[in-house]
Amino acid sequence: MPVEGEKILFAPSVPSTPTRIAGGESSWGRNILKSMLHRRAAREPVDCVFHALADPNRRIIVERLSRGPATVSELAQPLPMSLSAVVQHLQVLQVSGLVRSEKVGRVRTCRIEPAALLPVERWIGERRSSWERRFDRLGEYFAEGNDEPKGDER
Repeated sequence: MPVEGEKILFAPSVPSTPTRIAGGESSWGRNILKSMLHRRAAREPVDCVFHALADPNRRIIVERLSRGPATVSELAQPLPMSLSAVVQHLQVLQVSGLVRSEKVGRVRTCRIEPAALLPVERWIGERRSSWERRFDRLGEYFAEGNDEPKGDER
């Protein structure tokens, strides 16, 4: 039975027992939010990659892997977090397709998958082309002398 000021919180998608937390705050709330963010990021490959690269620790991992394959322990060494937290970050990177891992015995080795950046490169290229066309039109507009004030506006 909950005591006054406590709430019993249930999260149907989380296979565990309810957690009582004073004031009604829930660690499940954070888990639900994380789950929603992961689902949203999984809609498009571009979204998934941007989601994966949004975290500075994951960018550090990607930067390290760009120099060559590394074990999970090697990736965890410079980061200010637990090994299990690094594994969670690696899972996000794997879901995005940026990282692949292979387990041999007790050692998991990770490597970068540059092809996962192709949808992002394409997306950025499309935006770049659009902005270049706009800037070209703006340049033409100014080249025609339309930047002069009209009539009595001087």
